[in-house]
Amino acid sequence: MDRKDFIKTIALSAMAMGIVPQLAFQNAELSYEELIGKGNPTLYGNGFQIRKEAFDAFTKMKTAALKDNISIQVVSSYRNFAHQNRIWERKYKNFTQQGLSPENAIQKIIEYSTIPGTSRHHWGTDMDIIDANVAQPKNVLSPSHFEGNGSYVNLKKWMDANSRDFGFYLVYTDKPERKGFKYEPWHYSYKALSCDYLNSYRKLNLKDILKNESLMGHQHLTDSFLDSYYAENILDINPELL
Repeated sequence: MDRKDFIKTIALSAMAMGIVPQLAFQNAELSYEELIGKGNPTLYGNGFQIRKEAFDAFTKMKTAALKDNISIQVVSSYRNFAHQNRIWERKYKNFTQQGLSPENAIQKIIEYSTIPGTSRHHWGTDMDIIDANVAQPKNVLSPSHFEGNGSYVNLKKWMDANSRDFGFYLVYTDKPERKGFKYEPWHYSYKALSCDYLNSYRKLNLKDILKNESLMGHQHLTDSFLDSYYAENILDINPELL
């Protein structure tokens, strides 16, 4: 290698050192532990927790919304496995104590809540939001608050018009043909990260995950139920996030 080629190689290497790590981060697959909420990700936020790239985008979106008198407040963001499991066990006990069979209790839970180890909130890319600039209704995460004369109608209109510009997409839409979790007009995902994370998650074996974690009521999670849950609750989402 002559001197000219050597200098060129060094220059290209220096550029790569600045570029490659960033690209590697954007396209990196999460570990098994992080994908199911048992990792230790670096998270950002005041009163909420999401990944750095999502946090930066959210900060810009929140600033823009404030100019239109919309104060976006995150009421739920990163949830680890233990947190999701507490939700699962509380609801499972509550519904079965009310007289529902284990199978029906599970069906009731998954109208809105995920099985631990399968939540998008495990990734640090998703969040549930409200508008802090209005009088707060009881049970803030109700679809009725985001339509008609609901408290968060202006927030919903603003997000419909602007959220994609900042990289955030509604996950569980109100499309009549969509199955799985019910409509959640408050749940947004940062697409630049969550699409890759979902692709990584799809390489895992859901049945093995739930078998290994021994969830409450896991013996009632049949193969046919899990096949349906995977297709409808994990994959039947806003197609822009697939």
